Amino acid sequence: LTLKVLRHEEFEEGCKASCNGPYDGKWSKTMVGYGPEDNHFVAELTYNYGIGEYRLGNDFLGITLVSSQAVSNAKKMGWPLKEVTTGIFEAEAPGGYKFYLEDKEQLKQDPVLKVTLGVSDLQKSVNYWSDLLGMKIYEKDEEKQRALLGYADNQCKLELKSVGGVVDHGTAFGRIAFSCAKEELPNIEALMKKENQKILTPLVSLDTPGKATVQVIILADPDGHEICFVGDEAFRDLSKVDPNGDKLLDDAMAADNSDKWFAAQKRKKASA
Repeated sequence: LTLKVLRHEEFEEGCKASCNGPYDGKWSKTMVGYGPEDNHFVAELTYNYGIGEYRLGNDFLGITLVSSQAVSNAKKMGWPLKEVTTGIFEAEAPGGYKFYLEDKEQLKQDPVLKVTLGVSDLQKSVNYWSDLLGMKIYEKDEEKQRALLGYADNQCKLELKSVGGVVDHGTAFGRIAFSCAKEELPNIEALMKKENQKILTPLVSLDTPGKATVQVIILADPDGHEICFVGDEAFRDLSKVDPNGDKLLDDAMAADNSDKWFAAQKRKKASA
């Protein structure tokens, strides 16, 4: 996909805001994207040491990006591609997550067009994300039961798509995060309390060793999709691109010894 490692961090115990899911052991996170977190959508890949697999649900339906290079790379590598509509190919990552690759020249701005989440009631979800969280509705298609929302024209969009039933989150525990002015966080918390909406983690400060302490609040939408709002000022310091990110990740993978764990469990380790 030609994404780049922006930073990598190792943690000896679980995150108090459940950043790595409901696990309390050693874990790592690797931020990957097409550019700095200040102005690009980035993916946070969390790895829980000793966890061999996750059961996927129907909550996260995929990421769509524009990159003829990614399509070309997949074809050269023999990576399975399925053309779902003219010029758009579906690819599946090793863990089962879906990526939709638009076969056009990569955009100069962020090539990530949208992230798609499954919902059980489209109108209810649109109301939550637009009326409560302030997203603009860019498209709404009742026939296809989908809607496209976002905070700005030049940013990655959020697509909500009906799954025709209950949303199953499986065991992978992802979430979407947004940065905003720190002074907005208490207002978000107060609004959610006033509207009797679910707050998973009340406003809390999170420490990263050697880096800035950030404030976050974590919510859940009507289908239980986790949403994290983080104070922008401290986050910009925390999210600087680390030139040593690739090396830190390589060193961590080399020291992982997960091959032995998979062998002991008599499981085959997934690999690219």
